[in-house]
Amino acid sequence: MAKRTFSTLETLLIFLLVMMTAITVALLSLLFITSGTIENHKDSGFPGTESPPATQSSTTPQVSTVTKDPTTTRVSPVTSTPEPPLFQNFSGYHIGVGRADCTGQVADINLMGYGKSGQNARGLLTRLYSRAFVLAEPDGSHRMAFVSIDIGMVSQRMRLEVLKRLKSKYGSLYRRDNVILSGTHTHSAPAGYFQYTVFVIASEGFSNRTFEYMVTGIVKSIEIAHRNLKPGKVFINKGNVDGVQLNRSPSSYLQNPPSERARYSSNTDKEMIVLKMVDLNGDDLGLISWFAIHPVSMNNSNHLVNSDNMGYAAYLFEQEKNKGHLPGQGPFVAAFASSNLGDVSSNILGPRCINTGESCDNANSTCPIGGSTMCVARGPGQDMLDSTQIIGRTLYQGAKVKTCKPALGYSFAAGTIDGAGSFNFTQGTTVVDPFWETIRDQIFGKPSAEIRECQKPKPVLVHTGELSKPHPWHPDIVDVQIITLGSLAIVAIPGELTTMSGRRLREAVKAEFATYGMQNMTVVLSGLCNVYTHYVTTYEEYQVQRYEAASTIYGPHTLSAYIQLFRVLAKAIATDTVANLSSGPEPPFFKQLIIPLIPNIVDRPPIGKTFGDVLQPLNPKYRVGEVAEITFVGANPKNSAENRTHQTFLTVEKYEDASGTWQVVHNDASWETRFYWHKGLLGHSNATIQWHIPDTAHPGIYRIRYFGHNRKQDFLKPAVILAFESTSSVFEVVTT
Repeated sequence: MAKRTFSTLETLLIFLLVMMTAITVALLSLLFITSGTIENHKDSGFPGTESPPATQSSTTPQVSTVTKDPTTTRVSPVTSTPEPPLFQNFSGYHIGVGRADCTGQVADINLMGYGKSGQNARGLLTRLYSRAFVLAEPDGSHRMAFVSIDIGMVSQRMRLEVLKRLKSKYGSLYRRDNVILSGTHTHSAPAGYFQYTVFVIASEGFSNRTFEYMVTGIVKSIEIAHRNLKPGKVFINKGNVDGVQLNRSPSSYLQNPPSERARYSSNTDKEMIVLKMVDLNGDDLGLISWFAIHPVSMNNSNHLVNSDNMGYAAYLFEQEKNKGHLPGQGPFVAAFASSNLGDVSSNILGPRCINTGESCDNANSTCPIGGSTMCVARGPGQDMLDSTQIIGRTLYQGAKVKTCKPALGYSFAAGTIDGAGSFNFTQGTTVVDPFWETIRDQIFGKPSAEIRECQKPKPVLVHTGELSKPHPWHPDIVDVQIITLGSLAIVAIPGELTTMSGRRLREAVKAEFATYGMQNMTVVLSGLCNVYTHYVTTYEEYQVQRYEAASTIYGPHTLSAYIQLFRVLAKAIATDTVANLSSGPEPPFFKQLIIPLIPNIVDRPPIGKTFGDVLQPLNPKYRVGEVAEITFVGANPKNSAENRTHQTFLTVEKYEDASGTWQVVHNDASWETRFYWHKGLLGHSNATIQWHIPDTAHPGIYRIRYFGHNRKQDFLKPAVILAFESTSSVFEVVTT
């Protein structure tokens, strides 16, 4: 390609960008404590292996089994907290389920997933939950814990802290090799809980407030499951779910060999695997469903924290089983977990140019006018909320098990059709752009010849593997893990596999088990587990460098490396030689991270008002199907992630004549409610609560209550966070 010369305008733009970047970096450097202190969490006895050269990172394999056959791990006695008594004379498992709130802050923080600047949280649609499932052998000798969390992905820092707290309470009962933490991959959960620089920057800083809230919720859900252990049985079922998926990179999928594609009827995996748990009386305890779908029905214009379509499916299932309980309460726990969703979108109407309406389903996902930012995929509903419920309801219906069998580069910056990126990046870019190379070289320095060669044909936009200030930009120690439960093998994937990548890995693991005597294993891929390493494409898909390939950070042979490692683990389980695997390196735990870029400020009510005063009152009467809306003098909702005096921002309450009391019929975990926070200047803000009155609402007298926390700081004194609450006037709901 001929060498490009820059115009006067381009030269000026480069100079301005470099100067702005230098100023930004200088300001950010004031936020760092650059001592680089690293605390390695020391554990012992975990199997590991050397890293494959192709990935340029270390991997720590972890294996656990819960089975009646000779087992491959040994569990030391509990050293801190006694176990519930176990019953040994039955054929089954001990099963415990638990659920806990892990929402974090719902204001003044980026939502994690789309990487869109300015997509900060401004309220709440639904709470986020950690759902834990503990299964143990009757004699208590072996166990596993699987945790599905309503967040974008699990960070390595989060996992290390969860394991540290579990070890403090339970000794060696819950460990790196028998605990899987899996994110549902909702793109509408708070960011801010990462330690590697790329994710910290995307989060606009590390939020210890949200990190603590999430970790506490995850640990609490495991504690509840541990306390609830009881004898029971486990069943597995499989079935196809249609009408909810779209391969968002079909041109990449077509790069895979025709003979391989011919073995499958679709370019997405439609099979749902459901693990159902019941007690000895046959009463349902919980279920885990794995399905390959991106929870992106809520698009990048959304500002309300929520669990998206997978969370709505869990909400419907739990509401059905926990009748009489508010959302987030009740004994039955349903988790809809992620799988090989890398190239699978829930926006099934496909990509169209939002300015012209024409299709933009092309290799670069661009529109003639407006480029890639105008190319957006849509779901089946009238709006994103409607699409979320349509997709979620279909997933819920697909998981309603009736009969089961027993179960012993550049395109990275471009974004996807679910949410486009910025500037002039497009998908499918395989050549360098001198303009952006100049910017990169001025800010980060030039990438080495080695990384350029290794990553081909990817044009390296940012060489994160060679950046280490203030901390490494991407993880260089990656956990890989398999847990077996009878004939079920749960393969914990630390990222997002594309459809064909998942198929190859699943077949390789199943074949390895069969080779060494474990026939007919059901292999489920559990995505977004333990640490996040972006995407994994096939070698063929990597060549065309759409978004998923450009985000395969360890190069074109990443999938081959993972297959090799997971085959080692499968063989070790099948041959009972896990103890012979060498111990892998320990991940770091960085103490000093970038503080949030949005500062804490004191909340202030308007003159003559107090927190909770009504600014816009309710109407005296509403019909079912209408929206009851009220606005209060508010305070920053992120305060409620520190002071948790109130467990909800709102309640909708109905007056019961018979008892003369108010009964809560909805809280902020209900899909019928909305909590909006409107940020003003100098600490002023309003809170608007909506109740979308469902057809099932009973006629009667109602009221809405608002619960908040305000930050107060007197002169020369530390800030304190105070709780307040407010109640609306009563209103009537009628059917006609």
